[in-house]
Amino acid sequence: MVTFLKDHNSVWIGLTDRENEGTWKWVDGTTLTTGYWRSGEPNNAGSGEDCAAMHPEGWNDLPCSDTTCWVCEKPAP
Repeated sequence: MVTFLKDHNSVWIGLTDRENEGTWKWVDGTTLTTGYWRSGEPNNAGSGEDCAAMHPEGWNDLPCSDTTCWVCEKPAP
């Protein structure tokens, strides 16, 4: 994942606060309990930053309309 991020800068991680600003939930509906935000994030800069992306330095909130890659969770074998 670290190597991928070096080449692609960020990936969507399925986390959003669209329903209630500041309450971050995963796409399965569970509430975020532990975050790995970059320093100063999430900050909703300019408003409308309702989706989270993973960067090499940590998570950042961004507009959901930004185009980037995404990752999926998969059970371990």
